Amino acid sequence: MPRVMFMISYGIKPDLREQYLALVKEMREHLTKVSNKNYSVFETKAKKHQFTEIFITNSMEEYDTLEDDQDEKTQELVGRLGEFVDGDGMKYATLVELE
Repeated sequence: MPRVMFMISYGIKPDLREQYLALVKEMREHLTKVSNKNYSVFETKAKKHQFTEIFITNSMEEYDTLEDDQDEKTQELVGRLGEFVDGDGMKYATLVELE
């Protein structure tokens, strides 16, 4: 079964950087330790305030349940993310590993 990588890329409002970083820390801890997700956040080296969240799932079936499998805390954390995103919004990409 091929793995699936789901990426969400966006810029944040520079004046909200510290609050964003605190939220991401909380999200990473909850998603990896409580929800047992393979989740990481990266900042673009050449462009400060540009971030990409990455989820890696072990199958298309697991990927398909990412959104449906959110507990209340995950929904709350994800809901707060929007206040930090700049005017360019979010861009999504889904990549499927070659077998």
